[in-house]
Amino acid sequence: MYSYLARQPILNKDKVTIGYELLFRDGPENSFPNICDETATNRLLIDNFFSSGSNQVTGGKRGFVNFPHKSLIQRVPLLFPKKSFIIEILETCEPNDELLEAVIELNQKGYTLALDDFIPSPEWNRFIPYIHIIKFDIRVTPIEKCMLFIRLHKTNKIKYLAEKVETHEEFIQAKEAGFDFFQGYFFSKPEMLQRKSLSPSSLTTLRLYQEICQSEVNYNKIEEIIATDVSLSYKLLRHVNGMFVIRAKPISSFKQALVYLGEERLRRFVTFVATSHALENKPQCLYNLSLQRAQFCERLGVRSPLNISGNQAFLMGLFSLLDSLLDQPLDELLRLLPLSNDIKGALVDQTGSLGVLLKLAMAYDSADWDTVNDCTKALKLKESDVVDAYMSSVKWATAFERTMTKSDA
Repeated sequence: MYSYLARQPILNKDKVTIGYELLFRDGPENSFPNICDETATNRLLIDNFFSSGSNQVTGGKRGFVNFPHKSLIQRVPLLFPKKSFIIEILETCEPNDELLEAVIELNQKGYTLALDDFIPSPEWNRFIPYIHIIKFDIRVTPIEKCMLFIRLHKTNKIKYLAEKVETHEEFIQAKEAGFDFFQGYFFSKPEMLQRKSLSPSSLTTLRLYQEICQSEVNYNKIEEIIATDVSLSYKLLRHVNGMFVIRAKPISSFKQALVYLGEERLRRFVTFVATSHALENKPQCLYNLSLQRAQFCERLGVRSPLNISGNQAFLMGLFSLLDSLLDQPLDELLRLLPLSNDIKGALVDQTGSLGVLLKLAMAYDSADWDTVNDCTKALKLKESDVVDAYMSSVKWATAFERTMTKSDA
């Protein structure tokens, strides 16, 4: 059985990822034609989240999962471990006595409950004492109105989550209004619209990108660039040694790393480390999304019968967030990199097969399933290709991030 599953990071005030909302959708053709929505939701939970282990999908963080009314009445969440997920009560749920009884029981048994897309109304007042998180869609309920509700209920031990936060300005406004958590792709947007110079670490990253994107990589030049930055040299060698724990003697130079990794693996590895190096004052989830999107695009590129280069798809996916990493206009950054016109066209105007692939990746991240379906057909892919590539890229990025974190410790 294949079904779409996407995850969207939820950040705290310090832009640290505290969990992921898991967004499910049955395939474009209903895989469960003879059963109700509640049963389908349960199957999706079991097959895509709990059976594979929450660590693989959410990196050990908690998953925010939507439950329809009937699933709550039937106490379906009790089937799953309470520490691995947060129950989201959908806005479509009727706030009746049956639902209240279920909410009280789940609360008493230690489950964390959230009201999704909450719009204040008297019918929900009696539920508030048993709720831990209230989610406001700031596209529906303005931040100013949310702030009034938060101040009115400040004596309650409720945390507030702002959904669909799309700019850094909205993030700041929501934080000042009293929100604790934030969901939306504001972190993937450049922070500074005005002109600013690149930081030293960003300059180093850009220089490494320039070398790695050459068709013939000059590894002596890469070694020179890395040698000018002590922290980057240390980081690279720590990460490489983390991959060769069984060696009697540690790898102590770039040339040794080149011998043991080989040119192509080292080229890819330097790309990862360079990206990580640019993330000063950036949320870690931006790095994770960069790696995940690069892997996702590469995996789909090689599966498509349209002769898409896996390496070009990888670079396109990684560089789709370059303006956010370096806080510079994307078109200006691309002028500095020796990328093919196909990659540049895809990144700037989403043209060609690579552009369709990027559109698919971005649509999947935002759970825009109609666009995902259209792009899947245009690339002559199967739904199973897309689902497998997404789940594989999520697991790979999570595992790689952990490896990098351990080697930094």
